[in-house]
Amino acid sequence: MGYTLFSAFFVVALFSAMLLLLEVGRRIGARQMAVDPEGAKAGHGVVVGVVFSLLSLLLAFTFSGAASRFDARRQLAVQEVNTLSKAYYVLDLFPQPVQAKLKNSFRDYVDAELQAIKALPDRHAAELAYSRSSASKLDIQNQVIAVCQDPKSQALGAYVLLPAVNDWIANSTNRVVAANTHPPIAIYVVLVGLALVSSLIAGYAMAEAKARSWLHVVVFAATITVIIYFIIDLELPRFGFIRLTDTDRLLVALRSKMG
Repeated sequence: MGYTLFSAFFVVALFSAMLLLLEVGRRIGARQMAVDPEGAKAGHGVVVGVVFSLLSLLLAFTFSGAASRFDARRQLAVQEVNTLSKAYYVLDLFPQPVQAKLKNSFRDYVDAELQAIKALPDRHAAELAYSRSSASKLDIQNQVIAVCQDPKSQALGAYVLLPAVNDWIANSTNRVVAANTHPPIAIYVVLVGLALVSSLIAGYAMAEAKARSWLHVVVFAATITVIIYFIIDLELPRFGFIRLTDTDRLLVALRSKMG
């Protein structure tokens, strides 16, 4: 199942489940109030306060964390492009045979990265492209070591090229780690569970009204569902509507300058 289809199914399922539990809670509340009007309200405010406070805190912290990680991924991607550009242009200091081979390897790396970005959300095609970019990265490292071992280019390679390539490799690794860093699945399970429990309690509280307020019901369910969806979308910026398009354009621009 693709990410788009899965996300659509998740949104519809969560929204429908919340609507259902709102109605179930309302019916339970109406039945309790018909039997014991005073007892049905006893302790209800405390439960509502605790559950909705927990839901609000979890939503706020999870959304804030997702937004922070999204910004960190963008910054790391920019840093990788900057250090990659620096390492590439340092090659102009070397003689043509060394320069040409290394530049071709850098172009292969960028081409593979762009192909992987374009392939997503097809994970299989993206993984194949990322494996090619990893192979190109390893090839570059081996070539740089050879340059540093060559007496003719040892000083220039060790003091200029090697630090530039090391900075790029470090930033590339940090970017990959950040892209694969996500909160535990248990947090999302608890978040969805709290959303469903809060729907049941909200429906129970609405039982005091004789007529259903569809505006409140739909707005409540839709708001919680949309917030949870965007939290997940921020965590997966290569799959959903929220994308790292600005940093992708930087990589495309760099590739065009490489010739």
